[in-house]
Amino acid sequence: MKQSLQLRTSQHLALTPQLQQSIRLLQLSTLELHQEIEQILHDNPLLERLDDPLDRSVRLLADGAINNAPANGEAPPAQPGQENSGESPKPEGEGGEGSEDGDRGDRGDGDTDWGGEGGGARSDDDEDGRPQLEADGVTLREHLAEQIRLTGCSTRDRALAELVIDALDDNGYLEEPLDEIHARLPEELEIEMDELRCALALVQSLDPVGVGARSAAECLALQIRRMPGVPLVTRRLALTIVEGYLSWFAQREYTKLKKALDCDDEDLREVQAVVRQCNPHPGAAFASNVSDYVVPDVIVRRAKNGWQVALNPDVMPKLRVNSLYANLLKQGKSESQMGAQLQEAKWLIKNMRQRFDTILRVAEAIVERQRNFFSHGAVAMRPLVLREIADTLGLHESTISRVTTQKYMLTPHGMFELKYFFGSHVATEAGGEASSTAIRALIAQLTGAEDPRNPLSDSKIAEMLGEQGMVIARRTVAKYREALKIPPVALRKSL
Repeated sequence: MKQSLQLRTSQHLALTPQLQQSIRLLQLSTLELHQEIEQILHDNPLLERLDDPLDRSVRLLADGAINNAPANGEAPPAQPGQENSGESPKPEGEGGEGSEDGDRGDRGDGDTDWGGEGGGARSDDDEDGRPQLEADGVTLREHLAEQIRLTGCSTRDRALAELVIDALDDNGYLEEPLDEIHARLPEELEIEMDELRCALALVQSLDPVGVGARSAAECLALQIRRMPGVPLVTRRLALTIVEGYLSWFAQREYTKLKKALDCDDEDLREVQAVVRQCNPHPGAAFASNVSDYVVPDVIVRRAKNGWQVALNPDVMPKLRVNSLYANLLKQGKSESQMGAQLQEAKWLIKNMRQRFDTILRVAEAIVERQRNFFSHGAVAMRPLVLREIADTLGLHESTISRVTTQKYMLTPHGMFELKYFFGSHVATEAGGEASSTAIRALIAQLTGAEDPRNPLSDSKIAEMLGEQGMVIARRTVAKYREALKIPPVALRKSL
């Protein structure tokens, strides 16, 4: 094989570090963006942030009192009469002029003046200057254990009851069978199965009602038995249905129930009213669910000449180059590494500005094409694809996809992700197109206004949409209905 040298010319796209950073910042969410900035601020001393997120936070001293000193480390403003004082004033009781006996500056703990005014910082609203902090919520286990201690039962019974309580899930159900709990207990304790059953009965008698149940039927039965003001006949029928025919009752099989139990519609309505008062998840109220809050990137408001789009200033970090280090670089008194860090800081500031400018441009283009949505709601949504916005702004379709992912817009109709305004379309009889979002909104309106005794089937909804000029199949209606979490026609029927 003969070796030879050849020259070839070719073109290829190389992503510079600046372009890579711009793409990465564009696809980050607001939370991820601020985390990225904090990491860069930690690594690059030439970059500083003007808007400290902790500026307005409350800082506490070691004893719990509020620290009134500024967050930037500056001294607090001087009190009247102390402007010309060269020394910091000594508090009373530490050998200053305000102390009755200056030679007793070091006093023991027994001589501490707990009621005097010099004991620490005081606020106008609180006697000791300490903020009122929110107490931790009581868990389900703590709530039940406290009731067990108040029953006055023996130590052995209380230990068995706490064993059952430890086996409860977040909803208050006992998912592990009693025989499995009994099997893993040490044999030397000589615990009988009847003792565990008594412990379970003790737990089931506690508040909230229904806790300790082993199934949904048992949970509802426990609550119905202790529900006040229910007639005896209705209570018996409700217990019979819950314990033996709960699946039929949940699937609205009223005809089978009336035939099996020899009852009428009025009896079933009374049972339905009783069951609706029950809570199938009695322990859920004690769960510590932390709400996730979404901060909008763009805010849309109604103006005199239409709809106004503006960036949310709270999510726009204010960055700048440190002037001290920049002057040192100009004078040539710093290392070469700082020159690279200066360039990285300038790149970041430029890329941040470009990120928010791109988000604003895309949001303005979306609002321009979805004016009917902002004026009339989701039923007026028009079909929109990423390519349409990309061609309008002269950007790539992948750039529009990055901008609209995990970016949110606050509108008079609520908070929406920018992806929400894009969707597929359905053909109309007039030759036009209807947005899938608008069709889902119409399905929600139709099912919300239907007769509960004669709900609309998927075929009927498709027929009603066809009367409005929207050609849509029954399977498509079923898909949209499931996406809206609307139950099928059998589960929407009521007596």
